[in-house]
Amino acid sequence: MTTADGSLYSKKQDEKDETVLIAKVCLLAGQIILQNGGETYRVEDTMTRIAAAYGRENTHSYVTPTGLLFTIDGSSQLTKLIRISARSTNLIKVSLVNDISRRISSGELTAEAALLELRQVETSLREYRSGSKILAAAVASACFLLMFQGSWHDFVPVFIIGGLGFLCYISARRIVSVIFLAEFLAAIAIGTLSIVAVQVGAARDLDIIIIGAVMPLVPGLPITNAVRDLMAGHLVSGLSKGAEAFLTAFAIGAGIAAVLSFY
Repeated sequence: MTTADGSLYSKKQDEKDETVLIAKVCLLAGQIILQNGGETYRVEDTMTRIAAAYGRENTHSYVTPTGLLFTIDGSSQLTKLIRISARSTNLIKVSLVNDISRRISSGELTAEAALLELRQVETSLREYRSGSKILAAAVASACFLLMFQGSWHDFVPVFIIGGLGFLCYISARRIVSVIFLAEFLAAIAIGTLSIVAVQVGAARDLDIIIIGAVMPLVPGLPITNAVRDLMAGHLVSGLSKGAEAFLTAFAIGAGIAAVLSFY
């Protein structure tokens, strides 16, 4: 036989367990978006919408590129913090999380099912192979050459140099954990190959070749996200992402400058 106090305690415990589960779903969704190139305001909006869909209207979140802080107010108040140590660009995962969030809002997924699907997205290797990335970088480099009014004579050389430069970047990322050093080494490789191509007569316009080949390394998405975060009022995230993009651009410029200083 269960007493009234026992029933009340059991009810509170069930509500607390459900709140913990909802917080896990919200934080994992936000973590995946933030780690794979999503904007800060998108992370906060997603977590708030998921919590509201499960009946937790009074929530608060604070997101920076290196951490997530999420609080659920009420009778079972809960606060959790997640540290973000690694970030990359994988918009496929961001899209999958957005789809899960919409299904949660429409009532199609329970918290348990949503957490399971989010964990599957987190552990999946949904990204393009290195060969595809290198080929895309090579094609992009050649197209940027033409966009900057380069000569068709330099099309094939910049195609090869751009691909080899991105190959150097991928290889360096596997060896060193500092992304700025990988960008620096890739820029050195691109500058060196461009100079060699011009000196042997395989290419003509050194400046346009270098510009076209380094374009796949330029931090376009971080710059865009920094501006969007600043416009949305997330000053800390916007400034930190902008600083990260600036350091990446500086690493590329320093690598090219180091090579040209010996040319």
